[in-house]
Amino acid sequence: MSEKDLRERIKEVAVEHFNTNGYHGTTIRNIAKDVNCSLPMIYYYYKNKKELFDEIIKKDYFNLLEKQASLLKIDNIISFYTKFIYDLNSLSNYDKQVYRLGIKVYLSFDGDEELMDLMDEWEKSILPRHREILKPYMKNVNNEKAVARALVHLLETMIENIVVKNRYLPEDEIKEEISIVLQSCG
Repeated sequence: MSEKDLRERIKEVAVEHFNTNGYHGTTIRNIAKDVNCSLPMIYYYYKNKKELFDEIIKKDYFNLLEKQASLLKIDNIISFYTKFIYDLNSLSNYDKQVYRLGIKVYLSFDGDEELMDLMDEWEKSILPRHREILKPYMKNVNNEKAVARALVHLLETMIENIVVKNRYLPEDEIKEEISIVLQSCG
C-alpha cells in the first residue's frame, strides 16, 4: 500500500471508529488493528488521536462543505437549495461519515473544546450567509429574518435525515418542502 493510500485508509478507519465509539471511546491501537498496521505507523502520520480527529474535522469536513457549495449555481433559489440537499444523497460513504462526525462536533456531542469553539464560530455565520444568498429574492418579503431562519432549520432537518439517519430523500420531496418556506421569494 502506498504512503498516500495508507494515510487515507487510517482516516477511513478512524472516521468509522469515531462515529461508532466517539472521540473518547476511540483508541489509536484499535484503529491500527483495523487498518492492519503497526501503532508506530499511525504515529508516523499523526502525533496523537487529537491530531487525527482535528484533520478529519478541520480539513475533510470543511473541505466537503466547500466542495458541495462550489458545485451550486444560483439560477433559481428553490432549485439552488433543492440541489444542495439532494446531492447529499450521493455522497460517498466516507464523506457521509465525515459529515456525520462534523455534525456531532457541531452539536457538541463529540470532539474537544477547540473544535467546539470552531464550530460555534462557523454556526454564527450560517444565518447571515443564507440571508445574503436569499437577499436578492426577498424583495417582497415582510420578515426576511424569519424566512431565513425557517429555511436554515428545514435544511438542518433534511441534512440530518440524509447524513445522520442515512435516509434517502427524493428530489421532488425536497423541492416541495423548500418551496413552502420560500414561496414568497420569487
